[in-house]
Amino acid sequence: MQDTSVKHSAGWTNFTIASFVIAAGMMGGGIFFMEAGFAAKGFYAMAAIMLVQSSITITKTLRDNEEAGKFINKVEDAKNERLLMDISRGDE
Repeated sequence: MQDTSVKHSAGWTNFTIASFVIAAGMMGGGIFFMEAGFAAKGFYAMAAIMLVQSSITITKTLRDNEEAGKFINKVEDAKNERLLMDISRGDE
């Protein structure tokens, strides 16, 4: 069996974190400096927070489903390998 897990470099990880922080800062600044009432800014802020939260949740869910599929495949591969080994032992 092969281990096909993807390892991200520290540079890529830092880039994605920095991108998120910059985007969140720009969104927060845009809402703060928007020419609108406090209530409108509050609704925009709540929508932005929910969008970020749901993006993180869907990303984690999709990743977890992918990892679960890999685990199930590893279990199936191990069962098949054991079955083949049992069959080959019976031929001796």
